[in-house]
Amino acid sequence: MSKKAVFYHAGCPVCVDAEKNVANALDRSRYSVEIVHLGEQKGRITEAEAAGVKSVPALVLEGQPFHINFGAGLDALK
Repeated sequence: MSKKAVFYHAGCPVCVDAEKNVANALDRSRYSVEIVHLGEQKGRITEAEAAGVKSVPALVLEGQPFHINFGAGLDALK
C-alpha cells in the first residue's frame, strides 16, 4: 500500500519548477501523489490550510507539510 503525498501549487513559475523537481521525483511505488492546482481548485484551499500549508508550492507527505519555496501565500489565492 502506498503512502499519500499531496503537492499543492498555484501554477506560478516557482510552483511549476517545484512540481518538476520535487513532486515528480517521488517514488511512485511508495507514494500515491496527487497534484492540486489551488488556482483552479479554490475549494481545496481550506483542505490545504487544515493540512498546515501556509504558502505554495508545498508538499504534504504523510500528513506533514513541507514548504518548498515561497511562491504565494494562501490568502492571495482566496
